[in-house]
Amino acid sequence: MTTAIEPVDAAGADGGRMSRREILQALSGLMVGMFVAILASTVVANALPRIIADLNGSQTVYTWIVTSELLAMTATVPLWGKMADLYSKKLLIQLSLGLFVLGSLVAGLTPNVEVLLVSRVIQGIGAGGMTALAMIVMAAMIPPRELGRYAGIFGAVFGVGTIAGPLIGGVLVDTSWLGWRWCFLIGVPFSLISIFLLQRTLHLPIIRRKARIDWAGAALITAGVSTLLIWSSLAGHKFAWASGWTALMVVGGLTLLVVAVWVESRAAEPIIPLEIFRSRTVTLTTVASMLVGVALFGGTVFLSQYFQTSLGKSPTIAGLMSLPMILGLLVSSTIAGQLITKYGRWKAYLVAGAAVMVVAMLLLSTIDIDTPLPLLFSYMALLGIGVGMLMQNLVLAAQNDVPAHELGAATSVLTFFRSMGGAIGVSALGAVLANRVTSLMTAQLGPAAGATDGGTTEVPDLSTLPEPVLRIVQNAYATATSELFLIGAPIAFLALLAVLFIREKPLHTLSGDERARQEANLPVAH
Repeated sequence: MTTAIEPVDAAGADGGRMSRREILQALSGLMVGMFVAILASTVVANALPRIIADLNGSQTVYTWIVTSELLAMTATVPLWGKMADLYSKKLLIQLSLGLFVLGSLVAGLTPNVEVLLVSRVIQGIGAGGMTALAMIVMAAMIPPRELGRYAGIFGAVFGVGTIAGPLIGGVLVDTSWLGWRWCFLIGVPFSLISIFLLQRTLHLPIIRRKARIDWAGAALITAGVSTLLIWSSLAGHKFAWASGWTALMVVGGLTLLVVAVWVESRAAEPIIPLEIFRSRTVTLTTVASMLVGVALFGGTVFLSQYFQTSLGKSPTIAGLMSLPMILGLLVSSTIAGQLITKYGRWKAYLVAGAAVMVVAMLLLSTIDIDTPLPLLFSYMALLGIGVGMLMQNLVLAAQNDVPAHELGAATSVLTFFRSMGGAIGVSALGAVLANRVTSLMTAQLGPAAGATDGGTTEVPDLSTLPEPVLRIVQNAYATATSELFLIGAPIAFLALLAVLFIREKPLHTLSGDERARQEANLPVAH
């Protein structure tokens, strides 16, 4: 449907392209915001046992402190993306950071677990906005042909946030005069700095559109996705995968999503415009993003557990051991981005990245308790190289294929499906790991071991185990972890098939803002 478009605000009336210096200044605010969003999901990991002990929470609460933020973040990404196509991107990204500040303050000052869970939902909504809007704002400022050279900066922030999170969390928890509450409060100053920087440096013209949000579609999408994510987080330990609860939640979630599609197909301004899926590139990159989410997050999230349980490393050392994968990601995303900007060709990097990811998954499926660390690190670096070439460029391919007024929707759809794939992958493969560990330990130690483990993903206290039992437990976790990568390999192969069928198109030389002005028949200044 064609929507009426009004003239741009006076603030952006010149429509001029931002200089490289202005882009880098604006990126500084975006990068700080992205760092905060990533930090929120990683800094709390080492603090959870202390939080649960101090607030008298249960194992269920332990799970939901993580899951509640993930649910809110994933479910609200499409709504943020749609609003970015209708309203001021600058205002929206500052609003998302403001919500994150509010959630962080409430979490840091929480008196009980109930308030903490509410605050994590608020944090998740803010982080969802930041995750979706950062790439949308970049696409508005920078032409696809030039976007590659900035991808390495995003990769660096992602890597630093991922590595620094657990390390910062561990230090804060172990520092008596700070404590676990600062795992939440530490994000507040960073968020405020980001809001200030964006106010000073981000200058995007606002093309006013007479439109309204499809709130019914938003509610149905959120409810359907939340139901499926709650099911995937509870199945396997709260109830069996093949059970009445599974049938009820899966059928209920899918029914809500089918109704959402029906509502969206008739809405004047759908949250996810279904016509974007008429583009083969958008459809295939969406499928690939979800498969990458399942394979990557479902496999790598358990590497830290393998380091600590099978190899006996401390949480801090386990965090540092992820460095080879992050470095591989940084190097490949930076080099691929520069080459794409220079030559304008991008499909080869998608195919190569997916192929390398499949090989790395197969190699990681061979690890055990005695795998030499140099060999393990080389496999992880290879996985990082594949991911670095693949993930960011899937977004680039989709953004290059849609009209400017659908940039937000297309970007958020890819982010949404990648997050959803990751959430389902973590839950499903986590249940596989728990059940496999239980069966391996039962085979070695008898039924009592399986009953003690109970099919949960709780890591045993290695310091209390006698040497023979310790070796069995370590071997069980190593074997189960390697099998997760064996499951992840064919999933990654399906992602490779998806990117093989993407048709390469020349990259636009106009930014998203310039294309929007062109589509609105407004003058474009260079």
